[in-house]
Amino acid sequence: MRLIKLLLFLYFYSASLIVQSQVPDKPNVLFIAIDDLNDWVGCFGGHPQVKTPNLDRLNAQGAMVMSKAQSPATVCGPSRSAILTGKYPSNTGVYRNDINLKNAPKSKRLITLPEYFSKYGYHTLSMGKIFHKHPIPNSKEQDEGQWAFDEWHRHLGGVGPICKNRPVNGLPNLPNENMDSYHSWAFDWGPTVGNDEKKMQDYKTAKWAAEQLLTRDFNGNPFFMAIGFSKPHLQWYVPQKYFDMYPLDDIILPETKEDDLSDILNKYGKQAYTPADSWQRAEKYNRHKEAVQAYLATIAFVDDCIGVLMDGLNASKHANNTIVMLWGDHGWHLGEKQKYGKTQLWIEATRVPLMVKVPGLTQKNKTCEGVVNLIDMYPTLIDLCGLPPNPSNDGRSFANLLQVPDLLWNEPTLTTDRYKAHRIYDGRFSYINVEPTGVEELYDHLSDPMEYNNLISDPKYVDINKRLKGYLPPLNEPEGPKNIK
Repeated sequence: MRLIKLLLFLYFYSASLIVQSQVPDKPNVLFIAIDDLNDWVGCFGGHPQVKTPNLDRLNAQGAMVMSKAQSPATVCGPSRSAILTGKYPSNTGVYRNDINLKNAPKSKRLITLPEYFSKYGYHTLSMGKIFHKHPIPNSKEQDEGQWAFDEWHRHLGGVGPICKNRPVNGLPNLPNENMDSYHSWAFDWGPTVGNDEKKMQDYKTAKWAAEQLLTRDFNGNPFFMAIGFSKPHLQWYVPQKYFDMYPLDDIILPETKEDDLSDILNKYGKQAYTPADSWQRAEKYNRHKEAVQAYLATIAFVDDCIGVLMDGLNASKHANNTIVMLWGDHGWHLGEKQKYGKTQLWIEATRVPLMVKVPGLTQKNKTCEGVVNLIDMYPTLIDLCGLPPNPSNDGRSFANLLQVPDLLWNEPTLTTDRYKAHRIYDGRFSYINVEPTGVEELYDHLSDPMEYNNLISDPKYVDINKRLKGYLPPLNEPEGPKNIK
């Protein structure tokens, strides 16, 4: 056993040296966040009709596709807080969008990823959504993570939809629908005023970032540039030409199963979940194809923005010395499990697009099957850039996996939906445990990639259940204080 441990240590130590020797000295970092983007990207194979030529080109130019990447949480705020602090929600108490990491006792003193790079000599700058925004008490301003960067720029304004009526799509609410529900007013789509993507907020953000790359040398310092795109977050308002890319009659709906929720039971033996209001509305009024068309259209728009940004990098003097790490903060359901949206712990909400390009290291047109979590980006980036490890990080560096993408890399990873609601995933099996309601689920992705058949009661899988359950957090921090407006 000691010999095996020694050999493993020598292997990974030598691999780490190889990584460091191949990565440029003090590389820059371009850190790109895309809000609510699921795996509907051409090189991820999430939907057969999606058009993402720029993201696919990025893969062809050396950005490795991490095909089994998982999010640390299934909504924006907790996911981004975990990514940027390097700590899981169960260790910070940041479980909800209305909890600011700067107020939670276990996270408010943590040094965030951009602060860490600034501490070690990087010039950090940002535009767009990186941190989740929160109200600042007694102020009209919002806390958007301004404090974390040497240079922070407010995003530039965009344009709205073609009419003032809401919803623009004309989809009525259900008679008994909760009008305070987010999806009662946000589940909307339609074309914007004009037909010009250059007037959109995300396009302006991409253009600004490209100009920084083309015109600045950052006083000779390496830079950490964080750029956040707000689409495809609801509402899906984009120029008409993106809707036209996907004729409604030709839309292919995601595969679904009519009784998909029937085998997921709570502690009382009753069906734990019912179809979401947004799904029921789309079902009642036959609007599923329109919803899928709108999401595809919004992805196509964001892909154009990515193209602007990457063209700027490729034409700049920083092209051969910049790590690109592009990620979506969590997945999104488009009818699967009879819901539209994020939250909960099924694969459509937890799988995320993650692409990593390291000059001199990652291969062109490569897909990696290793199990990684977005929380691993923090230690990976500081590893690639030769910075000292941050001992508070929960994640683990996958720099060696970028060097040898076919390594066996299947240590189970954690995704959290809310307090004591977790998913453990090892690349083949996913185990879901929602302690407050008594819900347990187990799925075998080898035979059931869409998670149709809950195996939790099958005696053949007792050992699998026990093994994965052992990875649940032993402690769960109580929820941090909610925002004070």
